Amino acid sequence: MTVDATILGAGIAGLATAFELTSRVASVQIIDPAGPPGPHGCSWWAGGMLAPHCEGEVTEEVIVRLGRGAAAWWARAGVPLSYRGSLVVTLARDRRELDRFARRTTAHRLVNAEEIAALEPDLAGRHDRALFFETEAHLSPRVALATLCEALLAKGVTIQPEARHLGRVIDCRGLHARDSLPDLRGVRGEMAVLRCPEVTLSRPVRLLHPRHPLYIVPRGDGVFMLGATQLEGDNRGPVTLRSTVELLNAAFALHPAFGEAEVIELGADARPAFPDNIPRITLTPERMHINGLFRHGFLMSPAMAVMAADYLLAGTTPELIA
Repeated sequence: MTVDATILGAGIAGLATAFELTSRVASVQIIDPAGPPGPHGCSWWAGGMLAPHCEGEVTEEVIVRLGRGAAAWWARAGVPLSYRGSLVVTLARDRRELDRFARRTTAHRLVNAEEIAALEPDLAGRHDRALFFETEAHLSPRVALATLCEALLAKGVTIQPEARHLGRVIDCRGLHARDSLPDLRGVRGEMAVLRCPEVTLSRPVRLLHPRHPLYIVPRGDGVFMLGATQLEGDNRGPVTLRSTVELLNAAFALHPAFGEAEVIELGADARPAFPDNIPRITLTPERMHINGLFRHGFLMSPAMAVMAADYLLAGTTPELIA
């Protein structure tokens, strides 16, 4: 068997890289002792927002620029997308947070109460202004992971618990790669999944708050994913009581009907990040590392996969290289 590359890790970085390479007729194998994607990995707990302009509030220009191509890549991979944009709102007492967010981001327009009601009828009368990022999209991370796995399986690529390393080794192990990348750190994120048929939202909504910002992503059929927490540390244990209270209080502030929602899932994991929170490709004589995606896994894995494939197959130097 001829194998051009062995990919270590079946999270979003590893699967996206495998998909990109096989789409260019390269042969790959994937090794992950934990098996296919599941609750054991941070890709499982992601929000799935392809929101490069919103992320511009806290990140560098390169994330915004490269992230703009993510939705098109996911569409080519056959993943269902929702192109409804992002809505950013704030409570009346936190109006200055919206002004600050507007100054730090681009590709948005200010909408008034009437326009908010037209975009999201269930938020009618609750906010007098918001920022609408019309070009952004979102996806279901678990559907995206399954779609990549199915596409790779159709090409004969399975996820093996162990195998001999053949071809070029591409290390996408996340925090497990700290044996080779000592400057990696963990950033814990926590999320909740609610069922609340009384609320209908058609796009991700971000509620700005000085202490407890919230994003809420509709998953369909009255199900919503809530996220917000970003804590330094490698703790991959269960969601804490404090974080749960903060998430649910923020959701209640967005719409009181969430007070009657069913909490159907709580999850947490630690995301890999470099000190500057920018992902990069690190080349060593033994392997290529793709790591440090931080909170931008689904937004940046397409760009990282394309850069890796360009380097391996055409010798093009990656833009984000250590």
